[in-house]
Amino acid sequence: MKRSEMIAAMEDRGETWDVIIIGGGATGLGAAVEASSRGHRTVLVEADDFAKGTSSRSTKLIHGGVRYLRQGQISMVRHSLQERQRLLQNAPHIVHSLNFVLPTYRVGSRTFYYAGLRLYDMLAGQIVDGRTRRLSRSETSHHLPTLKTDGLRGGVLYSDGQFDDARLAITLARTAVDHGAAIANYLPVISLIQEGSRVRGVIVRDTLSGHEISLRARVVLNATGVFAEDILRMDFNALDRTNRAGQNHSAEQNRNINARPTVAPSQGSHLVLDSSFLPGSTAMMIPETDDGRVLFAIPWHEKVLLGTTDVVVKNVSREPRPMASEIEYLLEHAGRYLQRRPKESDVVSRFAGLRPLVQAKSAGKSTSQLSREHLIHTSDSGLITVIGGKWTTYRQMGEELIDRAESTGDLIRRKSQTAKLKLHGCPDDMTISTTSDSFTGVYGTDLHEIEQLIEARPELAQRLHPQMAYRAADVVWAVRHEMAQTVEDVLARRTRALFLDAQAAIDAAPAVAKLMATENHKDETWRLEQIRSFRELANGTYATILTDDQRV
Repeated sequence: MKRSEMIAAMEDRGETWDVIIIGGGATGLGAAVEASSRGHRTVLVEADDFAKGTSSRSTKLIHGGVRYLRQGQISMVRHSLQERQRLLQNAPHIVHSLNFVLPTYRVGSRTFYYAGLRLYDMLAGQIVDGRTRRLSRSETSHHLPTLKTDGLRGGVLYSDGQFDDARLAITLARTAVDHGAAIANYLPVISLIQEGSRVRGVIVRDTLSGHEISLRARVVLNATGVFAEDILRMDFNALDRTNRAGQNHSAEQNRNINARPTVAPSQGSHLVLDSSFLPGSTAMMIPETDDGRVLFAIPWHEKVLLGTTDVVVKNVSREPRPMASEIEYLLEHAGRYLQRRPKESDVVSRFAGLRPLVQAKSAGKSTSQLSREHLIHTSDSGLITVIGGKWTTYRQMGEELIDRAESTGDLIRRKSQTAKLKLHGCPDDMTISTTSDSFTGVYGTDLHEIEQLIEARPELAQRLHPQMAYRAADVVWAVRHEMAQTVEDVLARRTRALFLDAQAAIDAAPAVAKLMATENHKDETWRLEQIRSFRELANGTYATILTDDQRV
């Protein structure tokens, strides 16, 4: 997956693609795998880096959504659980089963939650590891050793799926390339190509070189998440220009324009704590919070991930930050259940993502009550837009999108292959470690090639930071084979250093910049700018305690 080769393929102006996908998050990448595996000529462009937004800032769960049962969204939960099982089979190096314990403190609550979680099992349609069962008081404490025991009556154990979101995104990108797709990051769309009233392509600008590239296709998909309305406005403005040129819209077209879907952005924030707050390999679900959500405390890469919130945001940002009220909310609820109440000074990293929820028809509906199901909209121009959804159902969304693309773009109809498609790096056997605490297991079969790098250059075995398992070889691999262009790409998404320990990532930035400069033949100015830019990002968004010399 070399960016120069992808750009060269895109610049072949004689090429008319079958499908152009705008957006390199979970939905766009899933659609790229779907289209390319069906044999369609596919190109994907991403304005920033793959999974830069919410797709790298999730709660790291592949799940049906326990709380959606309470809201009566049975069909969505069933479909999600089906997709969970497919991912466990198709990407076992990235997705695995994880046991959760729901502690109970009120009389009768254990029976109540057990009944609901047994229904969750039934909707999954099969037996999964750690099938739901009731726990005694002592068993609950054994699984959650730092849980408060005053008033504890017992708990319920159930199983769900956990994954590394950004690493799954990179795996999807590599899978699409394996099937012939051309994809590239740092290619924002600056305009749509319109022929008459139809969208026939896009013009992108390479932010790394400044060059513009015209890409033509039979159908264009808008999978830009919270930024979907930006592309829809481009489409509307193009139609408006056509109207002013004398080609008036029909009444039906005007109704369709007014019926465009709108995004209701919701922010979800997370805190990362030291593993001592919840040691072991079992996660905790907090079933009751002040706003009716559920919260999770999850072991993840030798840390504890605490999340998430659900708050309305008015301004969409490419770098959303957890608000003080969200941090207080998460710490307060964790403190009600843990023996050691976490403080803000205990937070080693914090991050926020924006969910692209579909705006409800009725005004005033809170984002926590909005459906997580997706909506696919086809404009009169033929532009296909998807809004909503979640990581767990990315494959299902991709299948539906390409079904729609085949119809809209008059493409050859082909059957979906992805339900049983093994993703890039999927091992034939399970000799490669696939646990959540394995920093290298996410590479799957690529791990052997990384080990060969180290054999050839033993200095690449050196760790980037004493407190992290990531090595210099991971940086070199990310540059050569995973299209990493910046220090942030490496420390935030090719590795998860920034999300796991912001200060350690800041300390590792100079070593990463030096390795990348050598690989890409960059000068000292580039290296220093990368260090400065990364420190500014990490200090401003992810870090919690800053010393004077760390401030930029």
